[in-house]
Amino acid sequence: MIQTSGLWLAIATFLSIWWGHVGVRWLEAKSTDIRPPMVVLIIAGFALNVAALFAPNITISGVCSVVGISLWWDAFELVRQDRRVRHGHAPANPANPRHARYLAAGTATIHDPLDREPSDPMEPVPHSIERNAEIA
Repeated sequence: MIQTSGLWLAIATFLSIWWGHVGVRWLEAKSTDIRPPMVVLIIAGFALNVAALFAPNITISGVCSVVGISLWWDAFELVRQDRRVRHGHAPANPANPRHARYLAAGTATIHDPLDREPSDPMEPVPHSIERNAEIA
């Protein structure tokens, strides 16, 4: 008999991490208050972990548990994403009133620091050349 549990767990893990990365950024940018989505994610994660305890087979139990724990992590990651936006490490959404307050305070930015061309780590950065000339 072919064992497919590992395959299903790998797919569940991959999709949970993908959704967590993309979904948390989307939810945080669209939500004027991050507490309601956090509560929904925590409850859904708890429900999936309870379902895992009573699942009829180990594959379903494992998938429920992986997704449930990922949802818990995503709930708390919303707070960290909010902090990244507040400090200008992630782009703010000017249409979101919560982000508009951060932008008005001058702590956030609409510029996405990850939206750039890749650079060669072996090439010196132009400002570091000027700095080296100042030091010498």
